[in-house]
Amino acid sequence: MDDQTLEFFDKLSASIVKDDWKKALNFLFLTLHKDFVFDNLVVYLIETSGAIPEAVYARSLGRGRDKEAEVSWGEEIANQVVASDKIVVSVPIGSSSTERIAMPYLLGLPLKLPTGSGAIVFVRFGGPEYSAEEMPWAFLAAAQTARVFERRSLRDSQIQLEHARQRAQFQDDFIATISHELHTPLGFIKGYTTSLLRSDTVWDPATQHEFLTIIDEETDQLVTLIGRILDSARLQSGSMAMEFQPVRLDSLLRDIIARFQNRHKDLEIAQDIVPAHPIQADTVRLAQVFGNLLDNAIKYAPGSKITISLRVETNKQIVTISDLGQGIPPEHLPFLFERFYRVSGHSNKRGTGLGLFICKQIVQAHHGQISVNTSPGKGTAFLIELPVQKEKDVS
Repeated sequence: MDDQTLEFFDKLSASIVKDDWKKALNFLFLTLHKDFVFDNLVVYLIETSGAIPEAVYARSLGRGRDKEAEVSWGEEIANQVVASDKIVVSVPIGSSSTERIAMPYLLGLPLKLPTGSGAIVFVRFGGPEYSAEEMPWAFLAAAQTARVFERRSLRDSQIQLEHARQRAQFQDDFIATISHELHTPLGFIKGYTTSLLRSDTVWDPATQHEFLTIIDEETDQLVTLIGRILDSARLQSGSMAMEFQPVRLDSLLRDIIARFQNRHKDLEIAQDIVPAHPIQADTVRLAQVFGNLLDNAIKYAPGSKITISLRVETNKQIVTISDLGQGIPPEHLPFLFERFYRVSGHSNKRGTGLGLFICKQIVQAHHGQISVNTSPGKGTAFLIELPVQKEKDVS
């Protein structure tokens, strides 16, 4: 093996390792084309049992590039190769056409894949026939193409395994979190109720009121937790009914702000809310989304000013809820709206990892989108885009 061949395989290996299979095939066939001339080539794969070969990659490097819709791409040859698992050669018979693209010479080779099967088809217009001396180049192309797709399959399997691992970890974390979150309010309720019921102690009215207030707050926390678990299950199964009606987002947002400021006397909320025409929405569920995002801002950016804005565009209305807190590290952003996911570093904050998942599902049920802009140390902004739809368009 000479230095030039070694260099070729080194570059091909580097291209494959980068996980860009199309670039790897481009490099392979452009390099081979210098010694093994062809006009078209197509890679066909069967990736599902019982399916027919489908073209997943095609290149036109010679004659016929300006007439791609008219020329042969070897579908019939690919079917024969896959069915027989053998090399198939096809040459035009009895053709005297002076139009070269009407005289395709085809060579099909099977692809040896760990999963599924496939074929690679080379096309020459007007000849010459494929010679015995050229066959090693064709075998090399087939072997290296199979290697590229084996690498792609391995990468896809690794991604699927990683996603499965993450989902399993989310669920394990969820069970542990739920156990803790259920135990905490129940512990408070049980403890303070037991104290109030003690026959050997007389509590003064102020202490009784303090104990009952704690019991009341922890009961609310428990009701909220159970509600989120149920909402999450309904949204996951698609069984949560939405009651759409005309809703003015500007009025809804002002009502929510007033409610939160009554509950949190020191909370600073800046408003940039413009008048807006009604949209079709479920008032209760949208209020749940905005309320959850406000709760998160209060919880994870304590003492920060919160800004709520409403922007109206032709086909959508955009609500932004932002804070000036510590922000969210970028490595968490791909998973932020996953069910059960919680950002690490907030172990002292009570939560289930369901809030943002529920928000996303509700917004999507309104045919909208929710996204986040964040910068560590500079705050976080959640954007909810809701389309302006006529009532008949909402399902």
